[in-house]
Amino acid sequence: MPIPPPDISGNGSAGPVPGDASGSVAAPSVFAPPRRRSPLPLIIVAALFIIMPFLAWYFTWFGRSLSDDTIQKYLADQTNPRHVQHALTQIEARIEAGDQSAKRWYPQIVALSGSGTMEIRQTVAWVMGQDNRSDEFHAGLARLLNDPEPIVRRNAALGITRFGDNSGRTELLAALRPYPVVSPVDGVLVSALPIGSNLSVGTMLARIETDSKQITEVRAPLPGAINGLLIAEGARIKTGDPLASIAPDERGVLESLLALRYAGTNDDVRTIQTLTENMSGKVKEQAALTAKAIQSRSSHP
Repeated sequence: MPIPPPDISGNGSAGPVPGDASGSVAAPSVFAPPRRRSPLPLIIVAALFIIMPFLAWYFTWFGRSLSDDTIQKYLADQTNPRHVQHALTQIEARIEAGDQSAKRWYPQIVALSGSGTMEIRQTVAWVMGQDNRSDEFHAGLARLLNDPEPIVRRNAALGITRFGDNSGRTELLAALRPYPVVSPVDGVLVSALPIGSNLSVGTMLARIETDSKQITEVRAPLPGAINGLLIAEGARIKTGDPLASIAPDERGVLESLLALRYAGTNDDVRTIQTLTENMSGKVKEQAALTAKAIQSRSSHP
């Protein structure tokens, strides 16, 4: 009797599949598993969510080192203020490190003090204060003491003090006082940030609707906090009318007090003490040190 063929049906039978009238052996039934989607597209999307913000940060980060050629290119890029600021901060780092090669850019830095962009003038004032042996920087800072923007004037006052020049004294004292913001247009106050709001330079402080139904945005000229709104929302306001008061930020006060140790006079001691008596303990401590330094300097010129 012939040996039955091996079972290839998977049903344990060596003979024909039951119910198959032909008596032939059925081919095994093969079911393909469901196809899994490749995770690659999801991985790429997730990576882009991480990489793109990093690249955006990296290429706008002022700490990123620049070559000499790139610094030269960025200084000339007036269409991109951040490029100019990036180049300026890199030059400042070289000045601070005592790198004499930075002097090649001094004429361009002085020229940028006349830029129409406030952020560039602000950075220029800071950079020029780093080399207190440069006559051209000294002269440039003297001009910036009359800048229309208070943040530029204050940077210039801090910088020029490092030259042993106390011509920024008035501006340094002003940095200890609340700053009044006035309306740039006639109109109706539509909205304003509430008292106590913290501000950075450029923060939108209020919106005014002019008679021609145009909206004018009033932005903070200085860092600090709103300590007074001088007009109610919905009220009319004229150009030059007081709009709000900005209390000085602690960092700016501390920097000004440090500079006043060298630029202040005996007449300023009482003013310094009065203006800082309601500020933080850190500020009051620095104010006391400043007053002591001024008095000591006056006694021993």
